[in-house]
Amino acid sequence: MARDVLSIAWSYMQRRKFASAIKLMEGRSEIYEENFEYNLLLGISCLYVGDIGSASSYFQRARHIKLTDTRLLLGQAAIFLRRGDTDRALQYYMDVKENDPANKTANAAMEFIRTHGDYDTICRYVDTGRIEAFYPPLGPNPQKIARFVIPCAAFMLGVGLVLCFVARGNRNPAVGQRMDLTELSLSDDEKRNPQEKDLSSQSFRYILSDKEINQAYVDVMDYFQSHRDNKAQIEINRILNSNASLSIRTKSQTVMNYLETPTFDTLTDNPTYTAVEADPYLYMDCYVIWGGKITNAINYADGSYSCQLLVGYETGEQVLGIVTVKFDSTPQIQPDQPVKILGRITTEDKKVILRGRAVYQSVNDGLL
Repeated sequence: MARDVLSIAWSYMQRRKFASAIKLMEGRSEIYEENFEYNLLLGISCLYVGDIGSASSYFQRARHIKLTDTRLLLGQAAIFLRRGDTDRALQYYMDVKENDPANKTANAAMEFIRTHGDYDTICRYVDTGRIEAFYPPLGPNPQKIARFVIPCAAFMLGVGLVLCFVARGNRNPAVGQRMDLTELSLSDDEKRNPQEKDLSSQSFRYILSDKEINQAYVDVMDYFQSHRDNKAQIEINRILNSNASLSIRTKSQTVMNYLETPTFDTLTDNPTYTAVEADPYLYMDCYVIWGGKITNAINYADGSYSCQLLVGYETGEQVLGIVTVKFDSTPQIQPDQPVKILGRITTEDKKVILRGRAVYQSVNDGLL
């Protein structure tokens, strides 16, 4: 039986694959935009990845539909708790207890505020991720349960079966390996003739040899399976802007559809501002985490937001560069404090900009 998007997204969330859940649900916004569960699950996912601005926005939309849902109240309380606004957080926790007096999360959060709710302790909880103990609960992670139950069952079946299982596991793809893209492998003809035949009617940023084109595509597939999506994207960009044949460029473009949106915790191979500035085309659609301070922030009537990030200016000593950042909704940023922004590199009016995805800003006044 086919499963609806919200059920699939919840299964992702239980396995702590929040970026996958967010990407899946955002692709169904036209269908579920006014659905309470849709906005609630998106808000909870954004909360767990640290995108507090988006979480707050989705929670507000959900609140317009239903006011007293326990998960919603816990999510909104957690946002105020993260900020150190314990008075507001307590108001929400009291609302939770009116409907569910025995709620363990609300009781634990209120006890935490009573005994350890000073600003410095909250800062440390946010910094270490322990604050998630007070987020709307997701239940046990099925993958962790499987990692416990399966070995026990295998042991009871005997050493011989275990050995068979291990041997079979060595032949099969490893747990966590990504989708099999074998069908996108280059054909023998593509490997023999990887270059575009007619070079007179086009201009290319990179002129590559047969060996370089083939190697770049091999690297794309290897990086993809290694969950190094930024590295894969760089090689895809190299191919797309090169003299590679149309069929190879088309396959490279297709691989892009399987790359995932990272979080602060999952991003790998973070490109530097200097590298991107030197060759922007090579880094298009890569995700970066750049720190600094913001200026010229603007809130637009449609709810979107833009600012300029002074990259590298966390300490107020050196600015590596200035880049415009745009968010679909207003993030929670204190403009006088250092900030880290997770965003996707793109261009607008031939200038590099970031499409903001998430922000991180310590509730402490110290450095990031």
